[in-house]
Amino acid sequence: MPKSNWGKAKFLVERQDGASFTVEAKGRNRWALECLIAAGPKGCTPIETPGPRWSGYVHELRKLGVPIETVHEPHGGDFAGSHARYVLPCKVRRVAEVQS
Repeated sequence: MPKSNWGKAKFLVERQDGASFTVEAKGRNRWALECLIAAGPKGCTPIETPGPRWSGYVHELRKLGVPIETVHEPHGGDFAGSHARYVLPCKVRRVAEVQS
């Protein structure tokens, strides 16, 4: 993602059931939402798109009503286990910058 001003922006969320609504996000929550939009159906992992608190950003976006799926993927190595991949199952797009 290019460097940008992460002030407040408005996003249109178009759910799969046909419902649509707008949300406002700023700061790291906006950054995470824009990363998810840019990633498309493949989604994002904290490994591929490093950020200090992905689970926190996803939690806050879900509280706004943004549907985000969590897919658990296994990984090997010395500390084998699983990691999360976050995916938008619907169309989301930025519609406006919000002046505060």
